[in-house]
Amino acid sequence: MTISSEARNLEAISKAIDHHNATCEFPAVAVAMNPFEVERLGWDSIRGLPIQSDPALGTGAFRIVCGGDELETEQTVEETVTQTVPIVVE
Repeated sequence: MTISSEARNLEAISKAIDHHNATCEFPAVAVAMNPFEVERLGWDSIRGLPIQSDPALGTGAFRIVCGGDELETEQTVEETVTQTVPIVVE
C-alpha cells in the first residue's frame, strides 16, 4: 500500500503538533508554512489549527506556532518550542 505525500505531510504535522503540546506549557495555536505550500496543499486548517502563510519558511517546511508567542510583551515565556520539519514532496 502506497501512502500519498499529502497523507505523509498530514501525519508529520500532526506528530509535530502532538510533540509541541506534550512538551510546552502553551498549546499550539496555528501551523505556519511557506505560501507556496499553503497554496499547493489547499488546506485551511489542520486538526482545528489555522494554517498561516509565512514567507520566511522555505518550501517543504512548516512551523508549529506556540500559544506562548501571543503573550503580551510584559509577560515572559521561559521556553518556546519551535520545530521545523520537512514536508514530503513527490
